[in-house]
Amino acid sequence: MTVPALFDEALATFDTLFEEARAAAEPDPTAMTVATAGRDGRPSARIVLLKACDARGFVFYTHLDGRKGLELQANPHAALLFHWPRVRNGVQVRIEGAVEKVAEDEADAYFATRPRGSQLGAWASKQSETLEARADFEERLAQADREFEGRAVPRPPRWTGLRVRPDRIEFWYGADFRLHERHLYECDPVGDWSKRMLYP
Repeated sequence: MTVPALFDEALATFDTLFEEARAAAEPDPTAMTVATAGRDGRPSARIVLLKACDARGFVFYTHLDGRKGLELQANPHAALLFHWPRVRNGVQVRIEGAVEKVAEDEADAYFATRPRGSQLGAWASKQSETLEARADFEERLAQADREFEGRAVPRPPRWTGLRVRPDRIEFWYGADFRLHERHLYECDPVGDWSKRMLYP
C-alpha cells in the first residue's frame, strides 16, 4: 500500500502527539469522541476507545445494533476528536472520513484479547435498547457465563470493528489568548492530499 507523503506526515504527527499524551500521563490517550448522524441528519456523540491506527484508518469496536452502529450503517461517515489538554498547551486532533467494517478475522483476533468479563458483556448487552432494571442485565450476563462455561467466548456476530478512513485530519494546538495554531490535511475525491493552515 503506497501512502501519499502528506498523509504519511499527518499519521506521523498523530503518532508523535499520541506518544506525548502517554508521556504526559493523560488519563486515557486512546479516548476519542465519535460523532455520527443517521439519515435524518440528527447528530450524536459519545466517547469510545481507539484500538488500532495505521494507514488504513482509525479503528474502534461496537455493537452494530446500538445507536452508533445503526447510524453508521445508514450514513457511513464519522468525525473523531481526541483532546489531550496535558500535551503542549493543549492539543486537539480532529478526523473525518468514511467508515467501513474491519475484516472478520481482524475483529475475531481483537475480541480474543478482551477480558472474559468484557466478552460476556458483549453477548449480554442489547446496546442502546431500553433496560427496565439492572437486574435484567445481570441475569443476561449470568446466562452468557453459563452458556460459555469452560470454553472460549466467541465474538458475537453483530459486534465488530469499524474503521474510519480519514479524508480530513486537523491538528489544533492551543495558545494564549485563543491565538491557536491549526493545520489541516485534506484528501480530494481523486486521492490527492493537501495541507493548509486555518485561522484560529
